[in-house]
Amino acid sequence: MISATDRQQAVSLIKEAVNAGARESLACKELGLTQRTLQRWRKDGVREDGRPHAKRPAPSNKLRKDEEEQILAIIHQPEFKSLPPSQIVPALADQGKYIASESSFYRIMNKHNQQQHRGRSKQRTSKTVTSHRATAPNQVWMWDITWLPGPVKGLFFYLYLVLDLFSRKIVAWEIWEEESAEHASQLIRRAVISEQCVIRKHPLVLHSDNGSPMKGATLLETLYNLGITPSRSRPRVSNDNPYAESIFRTCKYRPEYPEKGFVDRTAAREWVLGFVNWYNREHRHSGLKFLTPEQRHRGQAEQIFKQRKQVYEAAKASNPNRWSGETRDWSLTEEVWLNPEKATSVQVPPKASN
Repeated sequence: MISATDRQQAVSLIKEAVNAGARESLACKELGLTQRTLQRWRKDGVREDGRPHAKRPAPSNKLRKDEEEQILAIIHQPEFKSLPPSQIVPALADQGKYIASESSFYRIMNKHNQQQHRGRSKQRTSKTVTSHRATAPNQVWMWDITWLPGPVKGLFFYLYLVLDLFSRKIVAWEIWEEESAEHASQLIRRAVISEQCVIRKHPLVLHSDNGSPMKGATLLETLYNLGITPSRSRPRVSNDNPYAESIFRTCKYRPEYPEKGFVDRTAAREWVLGFVNWYNREHRHSGLKFLTPEQRHRGQAEQIFKQRKQVYEAAKASNPNRWSGETRDWSLTEEVWLNPEKATSVQVPPKASN
């Protein structure tokens, strides 16, 4: 609040500045005032602020101090210290606990200077490119190859990886010292056996980019014999296989990823084995409403979402004034697309009048 004395002094200073040749608007700006305020003071006279000095009551849904401390304690637990609230809250719901919403977690973290960008990666950007439809596991697979650094500069190992579109589960992987269609053929055969695919009853599409191993005669013959339909990205379009590219990014930005390279192929296989186990069974995927790929692949989504909904409903019943609407929507679409064709509107010329 500005006292009457301070207002009178401000008016005098502005008048003195204007008499000395200054512009009134700039003089007001220097004092943090507007010309409209100055005009009102001149018209009505300088007097004390008449607004009531009432203290606003705290909102009824405000978190208590002990709840804030509980949130801080949770985010510092070893299992949660490297996870964002979007991962922590569903994990707590799976344990039958509800403390606060994700936005409340973020707000408390910001308040206590706990919200920081983790890892070496830049902020993610979304890409919506996807060309086949999956409504269940083992209908559409995507595969690709990426290099892993070896013990010396210029020496690499090659990670072959097959991903299921519907569940995002890694259904097969292997590491070799070169890229070849023969190795890819072995991996696809292994994946079909491990997933017990009956392709004659349930058709399967295998999507990849346009690399030479993907177009090799050996792989194409294998796919033909197995009854798998090959699919490839458009030429010179790098984002037609986004899920495969995304999982390689997740792999290489893991905190324990060895930046200096792997000693040998055995070391690389051991590390990737640990990554695959974590990704399939522990990682709550944001694209799956924070289910693990294994849970989605095994059809456990409905049971888990039902439990989460019960936890949220119980939390709302115990403190309804913290909820302005319905509880969180714990449901997941049963239709996933890879590179859908964009609908184009066709302009139909009007009929000629007779």
